[in-house]
Amino acid sequence: MPDFAIERECGGRVAGIDEAGRGPWAGPVVAAAVILPADLPGELADGLDDSKKLPAARRERLFDVLTSCPGLDFGIGAASVAEIERDNILAATYTAMRRAIAALDTLPDTALIDGNRLPPGLPCPGRALIKGDSLSLSIAAASIFAKVTRDRIMTSLSARYPGYHWERNAGYGTKQHQDGLKAFGVTCHHRRAFAPIAKMLSDTKI
Repeated sequence: MPDFAIERECGGRVAGIDEAGRGPWAGPVVAAAVILPADLPGELADGLDDSKKLPAARRERLFDVLTSCPGLDFGIGAASVAEIERDNILAATYTAMRRAIAALDTLPDTALIDGNRLPPGLPCPGRALIKGDSLSLSIAAASIFAKVTRDRIMTSLSARYPGYHWERNAGYGTKQHQDGLKAFGVTCHHRRAFAPIAKMLSDTKI
């Protein structure tokens, strides 16, 4: 389970950074930056983990509790489908991470990034952590913020484009999503540079 060991090692104000939405066929990529208070309640700290390991209802509950936690600072950043197509998904993810840090109330002394590489152009010192959401409480919190925020975006988009069931699949290439694409075609929210969408567009031109 994640803990505060790495944050204590770094010292000062430490932000955890994580993203959601690199793999889906539709929608933006979203990143979150979270600086947890040092006196985070024990029962809350015990509940934080990699968002992918938590059921959706648990993520939503933790998100709501964290946002009302005194002393917590968080920022959300996103990169649009147009930016993903123009720059590629990795570069767009780094853009979202930089925007998340910029959205914090105060610049952190250190940014802990989930992954094996640091985004270029960080406004503060950074440290990349492989499987960081399983090691650092700050990154685990960021993973929850990013995932819940993106899921809510995709649920909102699904109300306008109900045939793709984004409220259930968050834009990933599930069978329901594929069936929606066959029935209704490609929308402006689909990542046309991604191979499955590019192939579908190519096939329709034949």
